[in-house]
Amino acid sequence: MFRTLLTLFVATLGAVDLQAGQAGQSRQGLRFEVTLDPSLSPQPPGRLLVVMAPGDRVEPRRLIGRTGRNATPTLAVDAPALAPGAGATLDATAAVFPMETLAELEAGEYHVQAVLSLNRDLRSPGAPGNLYSEPLRVALDPSQTEPVRLALTRRIPDEQVPADEGYLRFIRIRSDLLSEFHDRPIYLRAGIILPRDFDQETERRYPLRVHIGGYGDRYTAVRSMMRPGSAFRDAWLAQDDDAPRMILLHLDGAGPYGDPYQVNSASNGPYGDAVTRELIPYVEQAFRGVGAPQARVLDGSSTGGWVSLALQIFYADFFNGAWASCPDGVDFRAFQLVDIYNGESAFVDERGRELASARNRNGSIRFTMRHEVRMENLLGVGDSWTMSGRQWGAWNATYGPRGEDGLPVPLWDPDTGVIDRSVARSWEQYDLRLVLERNWDALALRLRGKLSVWVGELDDYYLDNAVRLLDEFLQTRPSIDARIVYGADRGHCWTGISQAEMMREMGERTRAR
Repeated sequence: MFRTLLTLFVATLGAVDLQAGQAGQSRQGLRFEVTLDPSLSPQPPGRLLVVMAPGDRVEPRRLIGRTGRNATPTLAVDAPALAPGAGATLDATAAVFPMETLAELEAGEYHVQAVLSLNRDLRSPGAPGNLYSEPLRVALDPSQTEPVRLALTRRIPDEQVPADEGYLRFIRIRSDLLSEFHDRPIYLRAGIILPRDFDQETERRYPLRVHIGGYGDRYTAVRSMMRPGSAFRDAWLAQDDDAPRMILLHLDGAGPYGDPYQVNSASNGPYGDAVTRELIPYVEQAFRGVGAPQARVLDGSSTGGWVSLALQIFYADFFNGAWASCPDGVDFRAFQLVDIYNGESAFVDERGRELASARNRNGSIRFTMRHEVRMENLLGVGDSWTMSGRQWGAWNATYGPRGEDGLPVPLWDPDTGVIDRSVARSWEQYDLRLVLERNWDALALRLRGKLSVWVGELDDYYLDNAVRLLDEFLQTRPSIDARIVYGADRGHCWTGISQAEMMREMGERTRAR
């Protein structure tokens, strides 16, 4: 039923009058009337959100998507194409988070703001081209009868690639592979960090270090990496003659369904091929890279940890080593706490107990799977996490199949959490432990000495469980000199190696001097 409703929405949304569709429904109680300012041009269909931030938060839109006990109350509906002056109403029939119903909203003073999410290529409420209203400070009460009126008057500016600065370069290139897949122009963005003395040693060629950040980490994060006093900057610019010098390529963690995870997938398209066949050759040519497999290495944490391992495994002869910390699930029998192959539900265990999604260092649950997926349902078109642009939606778009309607097929029902076994089988091709097991004879020698993994034994998102399963599998096979290190009492993104040590190891593998 969910797929049918979502397909109908995508196919007919532009012809739907939202207010007419709500005719006959109760207009009593708290509601928000959001209009498109007459000075703006007509807008295509999108996801309309109203955020209600208690206290002195004057830009509530920046809190969209937060989870936990202090999550900001938010409403959302699918909005049709809007003409100037037209609008939509959000009331008790809209999706709501973190409460179960709008009636549970605590009466009081709020800063309220509306956001119309429109960008198809960078799925985020803060993406270029999205619209928003000025924040309005107002007293709210679930029983009030007068509507709260908001006008979409502001537009997030079009994307501007930052200007080069110091050792930093920023690029944006059109991907022929991805543009053909999506049937519209799709661009690859990247941040570049040049090595010391790059401009002086004009004949020198450099190995390439491909860096991937945490979930949704943008290419502009190279700025924070090179901030004065950072451990990375100190290691990168070390004057030691033995310190390796490389080019760093920071991949971009934004795409049509959230972070694209930089691998080929049914819904995102051929990202892995685009990175290896378009982006990396471009960078190596433009910035004097060596341009050979032995001179390319990967590293990253969390999302970046999984991506670095996946790229090394899927393109075993193209890269020469991956340094991964706290990688996302590398064995889908422990996808956080969900066993996608044997479990019945993503929300509860076999005894009906709620599954946790995140924990604190003392072991207490920060929030549950049901809670987090409800947040993503709120953000997603059709009230579905699969279109949220957030963590679970991005995994689903990367690992799962694409439906006949062109949309990612959900691994589990957005309301009940019941897992679809047929979809789980499609995920197997991204289960890194399973990929190694099924292709061991073809991969083992090509991966010798190339895999390093660090994970905290108290990882916030239970990612250590999957690493242990990978470790157990590797122990049953002839050694490929993989390194797996556990941090006692350590949480998410613990890395048991310094930036300087990692660079020296990379230098040894690439013979960078």
